[in-house]
Amino acid sequence: MIEWLLTPWQYTFFTRAVMAAVLVGLVGGVVGTYVVLKGMAFFGDALAHAILPGIAIAYLMGGGSNQVLFWGALVAGLIAALAISRLSERGRLSEDAAIGIVFAGMFALGIAIISTGRTFAVDLAHILFGNVLAVQPSDLARMGIVVLLVVGVIVWFYRELLIVTFDPVLATTLRLPVVRLNDLLVVLIALSIVVSLQTVGTALTLAMLITPAATAQLVAVRFLPMMVLATFIGVISGLVGLYISFYLSIASGAAIVLTATLIFGGIWLWKGR
Repeated sequence: MIEWLLTPWQYTFFTRAVMAAVLVGLVGGVVGTYVVLKGMAFFGDALAHAILPGIAIAYLMGGGSNQVLFWGALVAGLIAALAISRLSERGRLSEDAAIGIVFAGMFALGIAIISTGRTFAVDLAHILFGNVLAVQPSDLARMGIVVLLVVGVIVWFYRELLIVTFDPVLATTLRLPVVRLNDLLVVLIALSIVVSLQTVGTALTLAMLITPAATAQLVAVRFLPMMVLATFIGVISGLVGLYISFYLSIASGAAIVLTATLIFGGIWLWKGR
């Protein structure tokens, strides 16, 4: 058993993959708690797909390097997040409608750009489905900086974001900048999605925001314990999923998400009994 556990660690790529999975589990658990409690799952799904034109444009400009694709995805994600926030903030358009419009428009733009090149389908496959085993030290450094930024901002604005999440009316009464805080939250969600790209890909990144937090919600009755438990579940899912991927030779992103889903199913059945 010990040999079975230690064998993958002999490979440098596995060590880097574990570090990347831990970072994704950390940021996914922290930010995903807000996503679940505010009912923003559709918003997260829209952002995960709205970054496609940024990735495609970055590929054309930079030749497909991870660094260029990361920044392209980040810019597109921030544009989409703020566009949705602006369209729905005055109540003239429902949030669902704003999400649908921006999501459909940017996703269509991404498809249009991709259709202009014959090599996109192969070259961008690792963005769509993830390739955590190909993470390089520069990727880890970039991910670490973004994760520290996201977690640091949440710690700094913990009280304000907590009030806005549970009671927007109280936040207005306390004269908190509700609109700016909501903008801040959607930006943090966008950053979290971009960080998860190489680990689980755009096709599965929403799961790392939703599933660990939803699992923690079944157990925890207070906000902070729910956030801590969601982070723990995200990290464990990443670690176990990588072992499954290593020994069964299946896609790492899919293995991580399936592990998180199985944990959710087990706790849901346990709570039901």
